[in-house]
Formats: sequence, C-alpha cells, structure tokens
Amino acid sequence: MNSSLRAAVLSIVVAVSGSMVAAQDFQKGFAAHETGDYATALKEFRPLAEQGFSGAQFFLGQMYLAGQGVTQDEIEAERWLRLSAEQDLAIAQLVLGVMYQNGEGVPKDDAEAAKWFGLAAEQGLARAQAMLGVMYETGRGVLQDDAEAVRLYRLAAEQGVALAQTNLGLRYYKGEGVPKDLAEAVRWYQLAAEQGYAKAQFNLGFAYVKGESVLKDPTTAHMWWNIAAANGHENARINRDTVEKEMTREQIAEATKRAKICMASGYQDCD
Repeated sequence: MNSSLRAAVLSIVVAVSGSMVAAQDFQKGFAAHETGDYATALKEFRPLAEQGFSGAQFFLGQMYLAGQGVTQDEIEAERWLRLSAEQDLAIAQLVLGVMYQNGEGVPKDDAEAAKWFGLAAEQGLARAQAMLGVMYETGRGVLQDDAEAVRLYRLAAEQGVALAQTNLGLRYYKGEGVPKDLAEAVRWYQLAAEQGYAKAQFNLGFAYVKGESVLKDPTTAHMWWNIAAANGHENARINRDTVEKEMTREQIAEATKRAKICMASGYQDCD
C-alpha cells in the first residue's frame, strides 16, 4: 500500500474514532508501522482492533498478511480485513478484493472480488475503480461491459492511476467502449508513462514507430522501448533491438542519451 493510501486510512480513522485517546494510540501505531517498529505497532493496533476500530483492524490484517511483527497468517489477515471492510473502510475492501482475486487465504472467487472492489469504488477509491474496470473489460466476476470498464477507468485515470490511464488509452486505441481516437490514446499513455509505467511506455513506442497521432520517429520509439525494457517489459527489449536495425549509429546514440535523461528526470524531461 502506498503512502497516500496509508495517509487516507489515518485521516479516516482519526476523523471517525470519536475518542481522542484512541486517535492518539492509532497515530502511535501508525508512526511505528511507518518506521518498521512492528512490535510497537502491534501493541497499539491490537487493542483498538479488538474494540472495533476499522483502521486498526485494517493495519492488523495487513501485518498478518505480510508477516510484520507476527507469523504470516492469511486466514487471520482475512478475518481482520473483513471486519474492517464490513465497516466500509474502502482500503480494506480493496485489499480483501485482491485476496479473493488471487486466492490468498480464501478460495479464489472473482465474483467476491468484484463485490469488494465495487464497494470501494463507490467510495471513490481510485485503485478499486481501476481493478473493477479490468474485471468489466475481461468479464471476470461480472458481465463483460466495455462501456462500464471505460467509465471506471476514466474515474481512476483522472485520479492518476497509471494502470487505468494505460487501459483507457487502449480503449481509445481500439475503439472499445469509446470512439476510436488515437490522439486521446497517446495522451493517456503519456500520462501513465510519466509515472514510470512500463506498459504505457511500451505503447508509446508503438505510437512513434507507426506515426499514430504523432510524427513517425524511430528515435523516440527506441527511447520509450529502451525505458520500458529497463522497467521490466520483455517485449519492449525485443522491439528496441528490432528497430535498431533500421537506425543509424548516431540515432541509436541519441535515443540512448534521451532515455537516460528521461529516466534521470523522473520521466519529466523526455522530449
């Protein structure tokens, strides 16, 4: 779970705890968890979780899931996460959905995963919207529905989720659930690529090598495929090596230089 989601849990629990002491204890546990002091975090979270505080239940579940300060126990993790999710804590609903999707501590169940993603998505949790969008796109756990997938991807993409931005770009590229629009596809790919998302970087390489809504430019295509390969995309490595055969030594050197600058700038200087 990233820092923004952890901060969201903290703010939610403090806001609804109704007890200054409980809020202070939770903050102690939260701070200890952030620094890796799991013994202290466990000491603070467990009593609050047993009293029914959803945020403490969530973190206790996460600690059992990851084996942080306790023996890893997916069944115990699911128990605490469910208690939290049933109190409508969106991040707990998201994690519980992932557990059902992957069969972690519970039987693999796409319909159950979709249910929990849906509850979290309704509360505006962007990651849940993106995950549910994938399920509507593929028809896993729900009836396949391109329009609903696009709606959910857009909600999450507008909140900056790179997965949703990339998948929304693909919907525009293929014209599935939306009118085909290559320029819009590239715009969403670019936003995700600037977050270091390898699949979007890979797709941008295709746009530049084919000249789709951008000027055809093998040097820029090489740059994005080189970056995507560095970020673990195997097909990007293959494509980079293929396009190199049609490039001059100078073009390859320029593309490599630009890729280094792009990555060093956190994907903000990639022109």
